[in-house]
Amino acid sequence: MPISANQERTTLPGSVALLLALPALLFALITWQVVADGPLVRLDERLSRVLVNPDRCSELLADLGNVPVAVPVLAVALGYAAVRHRRAGVDRWWLPVAAGALLMALVPALVVPLKELTDRPGTPVVPPGTGYYPSGHTATAVVAYGCATLLLLPWLRTALARRTLVTLCVALILGASYGLVRRGYHWPLDVVGSWCLCSVLLTSLWLSVRAVTPPGRSQPPGP
Repeated sequence: MPISANQERTTLPGSVALLLALPALLFALITWQVVADGPLVRLDERLSRVLVNPDRCSELLADLGNVPVAVPVLAVALGYAAVRHRRAGVDRWWLPVAAGALLMALVPALVVPLKELTDRPGTPVVPPGTGYYPSGHTATAVVAYGCATLLLLPWLRTALARRTLVTLCVALILGASYGLVRRGYHWPLDVVGSWCLCSVLLTSLWLSVRAVTPPGRSQPPGP
């Protein structure tokens, strides 16, 4: 029996299941190594000593993960997506917007307990203390810029505009991640762990956006 367009959009392909499982497993592995102070942590510390070089540029890049910088970007995208979905008469038009807002709220709800659980000390550059894994600034950047991109993609008319938006999103996330490591605010594994955690969150949002994208609109590409 032929599969309709709506059925196809709501079908969970095996590749998406892999996108959910692989980063989740990698996050579990990294977290285990951090808690157990395993060999991956020692490699991480050696890599950090090579990469750390605090300067003004790295500090500015790290600020891209600050809540006052990243969250307003997401708020604008949420408002725009809500208006466009509502005007298009989309069923459950509120679902992607609510999912994006929920994902942003989940960042501190997930990251703070993990920081307390792992109790990882910071790099030699920062004041003595613990609770650096996973990186909250990285998670804020990934979720805020990633959610904004996924919400806006279906409404861009040209492939060039979509590629430009995705490129900008990746640049902002990588810039914030690089700045955090270069400045010494976080170990590299703190950043990678947040990437893995937020990949699962963004894949979930991507599924909700596809489920309500109006027929004839470009489906957002996979995460």
